[in-house]
Amino acid sequence: MGLPAGHTDISASDRPQYSIGDAAERSGLSRDTLRWYERIGLMDYVGRDHTGKRRFSNRDLEWLALIGRLRTTGMSVADMVRYAELVRSGAETMPERLQMFRDTRAEVLAQIEELRKTVEVLDYKIALYSGDATAVRPALLIAHDSKGIQQ
Repeated sequence: MGLPAGHTDISASDRPQYSIGDAAERSGLSRDTLRWYERIGLMDYVGRDHTGKRRFSNRDLEWLALIGRLRTTGMSVADMVRYAELVRSGAETMPERLQMFRDTRAEVLAQIEELRKTVEVLDYKIALYSGDATAVRPALLIAHDSKGIQQ
């Protein structure tokens, strides 16, 4: 996330250098999404040039990449905003941030397991439709659904 105006110790990664169009292209997000992220507090501070136009830094782009990964996990926007608030609050929030990432990791591992089971079903169906008479029906397909109907 960028630094507020007037901050004198700006590293190369913090130096605002990309227009909103450049940042959109580099991040794969739309300009509207970038503006929305700033408006809702997902981005702390985006630098401005002398005309008041947004200028993004490499650190901003790294932050957007992290947010993109968190979106991929299925993390809610509210939780991402909460995480951003915790980051801005400083080192004393590290235990809470750590727990957020541990919880998210556990959820991702559960999603991976569910996807693994889905791949088993797809592989079975592919083998079946390809004429493989030796295809073994996955246990998932012989389970009962919530209505007690065998699938």
